[in-house]
Amino acid sequence: MIEAAKKEKKTQTVNGLNVEALSGAIEEVGKDPSKGLTRWNVATDWKGGTQMQTQVVGYEIGGEYVKKDFTINCDEPYELCGSNQFPNPQETLMAALNSCMMVGYVALCALEGINLEELRIETKGDIDLRGFFGLDETVSPGYDQINYTVHIKGSGTPEQLKEIHEKVRKTSPNYFNISKPVPLNSQLIVN
Repeated sequence: MIEAAKKEKKTQTVNGLNVEALSGAIEEVGKDPSKGLTRWNVATDWKGGTQMQTQVVGYEIGGEYVKKDFTINCDEPYELCGSNQFPNPQETLMAALNSCMMVGYVALCALEGINLEELRIETKGDIDLRGFFGLDETVSPGYDQINYTVHIKGSGTPEQLKEIHEKVRKTSPNYFNISKPVPLNSQLIVN
């Protein structure tokens, strides 16, 4: 019992996360599922050419609204008539996928008391522009597959890190959103 208490104090913050707070949040959602309901939203405005700017003004979690004030800029490279000033939508999509999975690795390692020394996710995908340009109906406008490699180094055993890798694949929201068909419901308003 005393050793567990000492370990608890030692690992209170692991990988920059407060393990007690993370465990408490998980426990709270387990007791009251409404605390785990979230709603995310963004609004993107065209800024001319191929530039766009997305505003993030807030989100809901557990029935409470939380204000935010972030801007995400996107552009296309010169070869696609852009000014190459910002990442393009595909790079932003991959960054969102990597970032979401990375949170999972960091949190799961922290909960297991595994101190990370290195964590890098490299993601690649090919798009044939004939699909995007509408030149060939047999060519997909998006990815046929996305490949990623996780580089991880820490105090965990290879078996522990493999288990965490599998848990991330099962629980990452953006992994799910990209790997499974998610219905997209659209509405057009012509002003």
